Amino acid sequence: MEFPFEQRQISENKIQRRFLKTVNKSELIWHMDREDRLVKVIEGKSWKLQIDNTLPVELEVGKEYYIPKMTFHRIIKGDSDLILEILFQ
Repeated sequence: MEFPFEQRQISENKIQRRFLKTVNKSELIWHMDREDRLVKVIEGKSWKLQIDNTLPVELEVGKEYYIPKMTFHRIIKGDSDLILEILFQ
């Protein structure tokens, strides 16, 4: 399975992901993860995070977002590349 992002390992429990502004929005699907995650926005403009049963929120550079394990969520495409640091908890 191919993913709509490039990924690199930063440490044992931290990764960095880059979503290109050219990504097809149909690739950004609802999904859930097996671990709690703390997501920090490094770079990006107009991207949004939507967690199940909530309205999308615009991702702000420098801000952190908590995503509980086994919770459906998705990223909504913005106007630039998006770079995230993800800490697995």
